[in-house]
Amino acid sequence: MHGNSDQPRPVAAGDHAGAFTVEWNHRLITTRDALSPGNDILSNLLPVEEGPSRMVACLDQGLVDSHPELPAQVELWAEANTHLVRLMGKVETMPGGEEAKNDFNVFNEAARLINERGICRKSFMLVAGGGAFLDAVGFAAATAHRGVRVIRMPSTTLSQGDAGVGVKNGINAFGKKNFLGTFSPPWAVVNDSHLLMSLTDRDWRSGLSEAVKVALLKDASFFEELRRLAGRTRTRDLDAMEGIVQHSAHLHMKHIIEGGDPFELSTARPLDFGHWSAHKLEQMSGFDLKHGEAVAIGLVIDMTYAAMIGCLDEAVLKSARRCLLDMGFTLDHEALGNQEVLLEGLREFREHLGGQLTITLVQGIGEPLDVHEIDLNVMRRAIEDVRSVSLNESSRVG
Repeated sequence: MHGNSDQPRPVAAGDHAGAFTVEWNHRLITTRDALSPGNDILSNLLPVEEGPSRMVACLDQGLVDSHPELPAQVELWAEANTHLVRLMGKVETMPGGEEAKNDFNVFNEAARLINERGICRKSFMLVAGGGAFLDAVGFAAATAHRGVRVIRMPSTTLSQGDAGVGVKNGINAFGKKNFLGTFSPPWAVVNDSHLLMSLTDRDWRSGLSEAVKVALLKDASFFEELRRLAGRTRTRDLDAMEGIVQHSAHLHMKHIIEGGDPFELSTARPLDFGHWSAHKLEQMSGFDLKHGEAVAIGLVIDMTYAAMIGCLDEAVLKSARRCLLDMGFTLDHEALGNQEVLLEGLREFREHLGGQLTITLVQGIGEPLDVHEIDLNVMRRAIEDVRSVSLNESSRVG
């Protein structure tokens, strides 16, 4: 007999392969005055069995400027719930807006607080602010200790209806939007409609384009409701806006939970309809264009292209365009004049996703269509058409 049966045999590749799943409860709650006495929304989110949880609170400076009472409200809430939470140090404020994502300053400050105040994986960060602020602080929380629990309190229509509901965090780098980041679901998302009341008109409007986007992708009846309520949104009707934001958030969350690809491992990303050009337009404008404003333009560009290649009825394009205009969006920007730089956004979008280029269009309301090739000459015509139609509209108004 040759050899010894006690000797280890070679292990074939894949012998130890296997799959596992991780269950996550993605919580989304809408309320008003979340920090007021008698509102137990936040306290109900904290685990009783673990004893008082350590917490650091980080607030967007722009939000505090509009709601100067907010830091004291957080402290009073913590004092009223000492059996559940220990606020570690004073409530911190940091710069918000897209600038929060354009360098490491906010990320570094949030990471420093986690380190210096003894925050661990069983601790919490309460983060309140716009989507960019949530992204930057959330990135620090997701990477410190490989994950600190985060309760998000989005404070804009854009973050309450879309960005704050998702499972992504990140910052911009190398001239590219969201180049560095993680997928890390928050412990909970608390949408406080009261925080929307102090927004500027631009920020109030900005989240509506994401509502139009998700309605065009998934819900024809919601799109009709948006058309009906467009005028009320311009008069800053809080009841109308609260309903729109809540429905938009629900559709975005439903896609994450039921869409089969919460961490975007496939090449298709339907919720990025209109975004390849939007992200590039933001960069080209030096972020003078707000994200929601750029998305409004991006939607019209892609719908114009879809109509030009014969996969979308022009009546749907006109209806969506009218809805966005009625909401107060301007569907033009000087950056549209630099088509070749704008078209670089297609390459960057493919690079960000990996694999083949996949652009989601719509062939009808509630009928998304993924395409893997873009006719650049037709896209150039689409961009020019968006610009020329906008200029004609402006001249008629004048």
